[in-house]
Amino acid sequence: MTGGEVAGILVAVFWAILVSFLAVVLVRLAQTLKATTRLVADVTDQAVPLLADASTAVRAAQTQLDRVDAIASDVQEVTANASALSTTVASTFGGPLVKVAAFGYGVRRALGRGRPDAPAATERRTVIVGRAVPSARRRKQKG
Repeated sequence: MTGGEVAGILVAVFWAILVSFLAVVLVRLAQTLKATTRLVADVTDQAVPLLADASTAVRAAQTQLDRVDAIASDVQEVTANASALSTTVASTFGGPLVKVAAFGYGVRRALGRGRPDAPAATERRTVIVGRAVPSARRRKQKG
Protein backbone atom coordinates (compact mmCIF):
# COMPACT_ATOMS: atom_id res chain seq x y z
CA MET A 1 0.00 0.00 0.00
CA THR A 2 1.21 3.27 -0.87
CA GLY A 3 0.97 6.45 1.14
CA GLY A 4 -1.78 7.80 -1.07
CA GLU A 5 -3.91 4.74 -0.55
CA VAL A 6 -3.50 4.92 3.23
CA ALA A 7 -4.43 8.59 3.20
CA GLY A 8 -7.50 7.78 1.12
CA ILE A 9 -8.52 5.03 3.54
CA LEU A 10 -8.05 7.41 6.51
CA VAL A 11 -10.15 10.08 4.81
CA ALA A 12 -12.83 7.50 4.00
CA VAL A 13 -12.85 6.23 7.62
CA PHE A 14 -12.98 9.82 8.90
CA TRP A 15 -15.91 10.57 6.60
CA ALA A 16 -17.66 7.35 7.68
CA ILE A 17 -17.28 8.31 11.37
CA LEU A 18 -18.45 11.87 10.65
CA VAL A 19 -21.50 10.65 8.71
CA SER A 20 -22.34 8.16 11.50
CA PHE A 21 -22.06 10.90 14.13
CA LEU A 22 -24.26 13.21 12.05
CA ALA A 23 -26.78 10.39 11.55
CA VAL A 24 -27.01 9.82 15.33
CA VAL A 25 -27.43 13.58 15.90
CA LEU A 26 -30.14 13.78 13.24
CA VAL A 27 -32.02 10.78 14.71
CA ARG A 28 -31.95 12.35 18.19
CA LEU A 29 -33.05 15.71 16.75
CA ALA A 30 -35.96 13.98 15.00
CA GLN A 31 -36.98 12.29 18.28
CA THR A 32 -36.81 15.66 20.07
CA LEU A 33 -38.95 17.30 17.39
CA LYS A 34 -41.53 14.48 17.62
CA ALA A 35 -41.70 14.85 21.41
CA THR A 36 -42.03 18.62 21.07
CA THR A 37 -44.80 18.21 18.51
CA ARG A 38 -46.69 15.83 20.85
CA LEU A 39 -46.24 18.26 23.75
CA VAL A 40 -47.53 21.20 21.72
CA ALA A 41 -50.51 19.12 20.55
CA ASP A 42 -51.33 18.12 24.16
CA VAL A 43 -51.04 21.71 25.37
CA THR A 44 -53.27 22.87 22.52
CA ASP A 45 -55.84 20.18 23.33
CA GLN A 46 -55.94 21.33 26.96
CA ALA A 47 -55.70 25.06 26.28
CA VAL A 48 -58.65 25.31 23.91
CA PRO A 49 -61.26 24.21 26.51
CA LEU A 50 -59.60 26.43 29.14
CA LEU A 51 -59.81 29.41 26.83
CA ALA A 52 -63.46 28.64 26.12
CA ASP A 53 -64.16 28.47 29.87
CA ALA A 54 -62.30 31.73 30.43
CA SER A 55 -64.30 33.39 27.67
CA THR A 56 -67.54 32.18 29.26
CA ALA A 57 -66.43 33.49 32.67
CA VAL A 58 -65.55 36.89 31.21
CA ARG A 59 -68.97 37.11 29.51
CA ALA A 60 -70.73 36.21 32.78
CA ALA A 61 -68.68 38.81 34.67
CA GLN A 62 -69.57 41.44 32.07
CA THR A 63 -73.26 40.58 32.47
CA GLN A 64 -73.00 40.92 36.25
CA LEU A 65 -71.16 44.24 35.91
CA ASP A 66 -73.94 45.51 33.65
CA ARG A 67 -76.51 44.52 36.28
CA VAL A 68 -74.53 46.21 39.05
CA ASP A 69 -74.27 49.34 36.92
CA ALA A 70 -78.03 49.36 36.41
CA ILE A 71 -78.62 48.87 40.14
CA ALA A 72 -76.19 51.68 40.99
CA SER A 73 -77.94 54.09 38.63
CA ASP A 74 -81.33 53.12 40.14
CA VAL A 75 -79.98 53.72 43.65
CA GLN A 76 -78.63 57.08 42.57
CA GLU A 77 -82.04 58.02 41.18
CA VAL A 78 -83.81 56.88 44.37
CA THR A 79 -81.33 58.87 46.47
CA ALA A 80 -81.98 62.00 44.42
CA ASN A 81 -85.75 61.51 44.76
CA ALA A 82 -85.48 60.96 48.53
CA SER A 83 -83.37 64.10 48.88
CA ALA A 84 -85.90 66.12 46.93
CA LEU A 85 -88.75 64.67 49.00
CA SER A 86 -87.05 65.43 52.31
CA THR A 87 -86.35 68.99 51.18
CA THR A 88 -90.00 69.42 50.20
CA VAL A 89 -91.27 67.96 53.50
CA ALA A 90 -88.87 70.12 55.51
CA SER A 91 -89.87 73.29 53.73
CA THR A 92 -93.61 72.46 53.87
CA PHE A 93 -93.94 71.23 57.45
CA GLY A 94 -90.78 72.54 59.10
CA GLY A 95 -91.90 76.09 59.80
CA PRO A 96 -95.40 75.25 61.09
CA LEU A 97 -94.12 72.38 63.25
CA VAL A 98 -91.55 74.63 64.90
CA LYS A 99 -94.28 77.16 65.61
CA VAL A 100 -96.59 74.50 67.10
CA ALA A 101 -93.75 73.16 69.25
CA ALA A 102 -92.90 76.66 70.49
CA PHE A 103 -96.57 77.34 71.25
CA GLY A 104 -96.87 74.06 73.17
CA TYR A 105 -93.73 74.86 75.16
CA GLY A 106 -95.07 78.29 76.00
CA VAL A 107 -98.43 76.86 77.09
CA ARG A 108 -96.76 74.24 79.31
CA ARG A 109 -94.51 76.80 80.84
CA ALA A 110 -97.38 79.21 81.49
CA LEU A 111 -99.53 76.49 83.04
CA GLY A 112 -96.62 75.20 85.13
CA ARG A 113 -95.89 78.58 86.76
CA GLY A 114 -99.48 79.20 87.72
CA ARG A 115 -99.73 76.05 89.93
CA PRO A 116 -98.83 76.48 93.59
CA ASP A 117 -97.55 72.88 93.93
CA ALA A 118 -95.14 73.28 90.99
CA PRO A 119 -91.48 72.71 91.94
CA ALA A 120 -89.25 75.74 92.07
CA ALA A 121 -86.88 76.27 89.20
CA THR A 122 -83.46 74.87 89.99
CA GLU A 123 -80.19 76.44 88.99
CA ARG A 124 -78.50 74.69 86.10
CA ARG A 125 -74.92 73.54 86.52
CA THR A 126 -72.54 72.48 83.84
CA VAL A 127 -70.36 69.48 84.65
CA ILE A 128 -67.09 69.14 82.80
CA VAL A 129 -65.52 65.73 83.22
CA GLY A 130 -61.92 65.86 84.33
CA ARG A 131 -61.88 69.44 85.62
CA ALA A 132 -61.77 70.37 89.27
CA VAL A 133 -64.06 73.07 90.65
CA PRO A 134 -62.06 76.09 91.93
CA SER A 135 -61.93 76.34 95.73
CA ALA A 136 -63.95 79.61 95.82
CA ARG A 137 -66.82 77.97 93.96
CA ARG A 138 -66.69 74.93 96.25
CA ARG A 139 -67.35 77.09 99.29
CA LYS A 140 -70.26 78.81 97.53
CA GLN A 141 -71.86 75.52 96.56
CA LYS A 142 -71.59 74.09 100.09
CA GLY A 143 -73.09 77.13 101.78
